[in-house]
Amino acid sequence: MSRIGFIFSGQGSQYTGMGKDLYDNFIECREIFNIANDVLGFNIADTCFNGSKEELNSTEVTQPAVLTVSIAAMKALQAAGVKADVTAGFSLGEYSALVCSGALSYEKAVALVKKRGKFMQEAVPVGVGGMVAVLGLDRETVLGGCKEASEFGVVEAVNFNCPGQIVIAGEKEALNKAVELMSGKGGKCIQLPVSAPFHSSLLKPAAENLKGELEKIKIMDMQIPVLTNVHGNYINDKEEVKELLVIQAMSPVLWEDIIRRMLQDGVDVFIELGPGKTLTGFLKKINRKITALNVEDVKSLNNTLEVLKIK
Repeated sequence: MSRIGFIFSGQGSQYTGMGKDLYDNFIECREIFNIANDVLGFNIADTCFNGSKEELNSTEVTQPAVLTVSIAAMKALQAAGVKADVTAGFSLGEYSALVCSGALSYEKAVALVKKRGKFMQEAVPVGVGGMVAVLGLDRETVLGGCKEASEFGVVEAVNFNCPGQIVIAGEKEALNKAVELMSGKGGKCIQLPVSAPFHSSLLKPAAENLKGELEKIKIMDMQIPVLTNVHGNYINDKEEVKELLVIQAMSPVLWEDIIRRMLQDGVDVFIELGPGKTLTGFLKKINRKITALNVEDVKSLNNTLEVLKIK
């Protein structure tokens, strides 16, 4: 019997048209979009299906949009009888994972991530910071390069995605110096199209604002184990959730650590829920033998169900 892990997409996976196929074909998915429309006070379905790239890339729109599509995908998969044994999400996706576990209601989560997006965008003025993916270097080399470049300002390793792919973020001058150093050590550096240095210590103001919003929310018991980005391991108790979400906004995403822990605990099927296949790509670089599936539309849902029958 397979042990199944649901993993949820993060920001950056959005695209125009995402979720429409699910909306058109499953009443459970339509209900998720309708709830979001009511909670947010605007038509998130229309934004997901028809919004421009610029609109969808606005952080306070992106976050509720990706969460909505992710939970809709989860509902379609659950309606087919597939359940998770364990769950985790990449950055923003951790909120979807907490919804999946029952710790956070969907209504509260979609309202919360809209505010989270706003707080994150406001924390650092546009143009002050950025993010760069560093390919081909190990953790020690990247961390060393960031430390050396930090005399020029804040620059930190913020996403540990998979072997040979680490994202750094920080203030422009320090970030440029780090890129120079990493390139000199044989790394390939790719500027990411984001408007803020997410998951760096520069996001502390956003984390503090988020803390105020989290204090208003009730966290419920987790029905499914959840691993957190903050330390790459399980959340032991619901009382930890709020603090971890605050820390998560301004600290690195330990995604490779999460996947390795899930593998260690016998997860042999990973299903990425939400737009895109970014996490599926990371999985294959961590362990090529992993059964990595995704659900973002009817075709990928049917493919996933077919593979699970074989398993």
